[in-house]
Amino acid sequence: MARTRKAASATGRSRGPAVRKTVAASARSPKPRAKAAPRPSTGTNELLAKVGTAAVLRATGRPWSEWLSVLDRAGARAMEHKDIALLLSRKFGVPDWWSQMVTVGYEQARGLRAAGERADGFAASASRTVDAELDRLYDAWTDPARRARWLLDAPIDLRRSTDGRSMRMTWTPGGSSVEVSFRARGPGKSQVSVDHGKLADARAARMQKAFWTAALARLKALLESGR
Repeated sequence: MARTRKAASATGRSRGPAVRKTVAASARSPKPRAKAAPRPSTGTNELLAKVGTAAVLRATGRPWSEWLSVLDRAGARAMEHKDIALLLSRKFGVPDWWSQMVTVGYEQARGLRAAGERADGFAASASRTVDAELDRLYDAWTDPARRARWLLDAPIDLRRSTDGRSMRMTWTPGGSSVEVSFRARGPGKSQVSVDHGKLADARAARMQKAFWTAALARLKALLESGR
């Protein structure tokens, strides 16, 4: 009986400090940010921030699965976007553009960022490959009369264009940004990609994605009809 009481007493003494220590540590620890439900890892086929794990591996030397573990160990769940990007750039030598992409992918995977959300707001994208030469596709964007036939009366202001390669526009209500890129896809084929960023919320992103998807379908029909 004496040994039993002694063991119970020892157990009681060890439990109290451990509980207090755990509570104290929890109080000191920063609370992680949370915006969306975490996305489960899909292993070697991981796709985050619209970038596959093979591309991340080639550019940074690590696949998504490793970056998620590395950033978890570094306490990135409780860090701001800019601080995670700086950590990747300064400590791990990740190039500036890729440090942003890895940060966005990590935030999406850990539920800190909703799908389509970036550091400067939400974004929507769309693309189309058309049976037309690159110069015809580009002209359909730069010529105001031709553009109006498929883009209709969209409220855009053309800010800058690079001949046959890209252009930047402002969506005047709200001042969001539209970036357009063009690429040849072989004999008689070309592709246009639209990235509409700095949108206010996920609803605006869904609306703009639907708009650009429909607009590019009209553009494709126009070019492939020979008009």
